[in-house]
Amino acid sequence: MIERYSDHAANERTYLAWVRTAIAVAAFGFLVEKFDLFLKATSRTLGGQGPSAVGEGVADIVGLLVIALAGLMMVLATVRFRRTAAAIDSPDKRPATGVRMDVGLVALLMLFGAALFAYMAYSVVDHVG
Repeated sequence: MIERYSDHAANERTYLAWVRTAIAVAAFGFLVEKFDLFLKATSRTLGGQGPSAVGEGVADIVGLLVIALAGLMMVLATVRFRRTAAAIDSPDKRPATGVRMDVGLVALLMLFGAALFAYMAYSVVDHVG
């Protein structure tokens, strides 16, 4: 039996949850970056105007930034996982260090939400105006 198995299993579950979240964020970034293809196809079908060149550029930049954010989330989650695993195995008493890393990961998710909001707000203003 692995010593402190339940602690290691909980650490791994937390790590995998962050990895799944990062994969979902990366997939959404890809969707944002390629969404202009959908807008072009539907605008031709409906006889309307497609996305502007500025709108396409913003979508490409935001999509790539969101994908990079997902990669950063995976790196930070891996660092947190390794540090926690070392702390679990250590015989010494250590103060919890994962709080700052967790706050950093949540801050990245908040940054993702803010970028998404800015992109959606820009899209609405671009299509209305």
